[in-house]
Amino acid sequence: MTTPSLAGRAAISARTLRTDRWWLPPLFTALGLLAWVAYATVRAFMQKHYFVEQYEYLTPFYSPCVSTGCVEASSHFGQFLPDVWWLPYAALTLPFLLLFRLTCYYYRKAYYRSFWLSPPACAVAEPHASYSGETRYPLLGQNLHRYFFYAAVAISLINSYDAIRAFVTADGEFGFGLGNIVLLTNVVLLWAYTVSCHSCRSLIGGRLNHFSQHPVRYKLWGWVSRLNERHMALAWTTLASLAITDFYIMAVSAGWFSDPRFIN
Repeated sequence: MTTPSLAGRAAISARTLRTDRWWLPPLFTALGLLAWVAYATVRAFMQKHYFVEQYEYLTPFYSPCVSTGCVEASSHFGQFLPDVWWLPYAALTLPFLLLFRLTCYYYRKAYYRSFWLSPPACAVAEPHASYSGETRYPLLGQNLHRYFFYAAVAISLINSYDAIRAFVTADGEFGFGLGNIVLLTNVVLLWAYTVSCHSCRSLIGGRLNHFSQHPVRYKLWGWVSRLNERHMALAWTTLASLAITDFYIMAVSAGWFSDPRFIN
């Protein structure tokens, strides 16, 4: 060590010494999130082309469909919300899904960097004069993520029910088409994203002093940990799968093309 300890940190006037295009990842992240939010918002309030009654295909953006304006066959859990334009048909679940994603550890990093520039990239100073972390309102609410995880599990169960129910057509017969593959793929990815959540990993393996005394939980913790390593990829993959699933069901419902059937 040749620099005296009292010399302090080097005075660098530049925001960063990086010469690569460090601004591209936060830019692409912001554009991707904005595009998805725009699409999801339009579809959530469109209130049509969300259900293919012949094959029991229900888009996850409208599940469960609990508004009095829902097609009766799509309302598997009753109809008790008023039918008004400003209230999504799936208003019972959409807020919890939004809060689960907003408080997700990965999405925090994504929108903190992309929209708040806090910081925009590694080794790049943020423009804010002070930093309080998540110790003040409203960011203090990020600690509720573990509770939104439980809601996400319940909603994933509902989506699983929708995917399984779609194997029985409106005529009461077993059927299998491309739409079933789309719904099943989306459900599997949603479960992978939900289970890979940091809260799930803590719930399974947290507060254990000796893994050797809890072999089952240790095994589960190992599986979840491997999924947790792919949490970022799953976060983006599920955004894509949700949009693709919704668009496919909308296209079939609107009559743009027919659902290819393998059985019935």
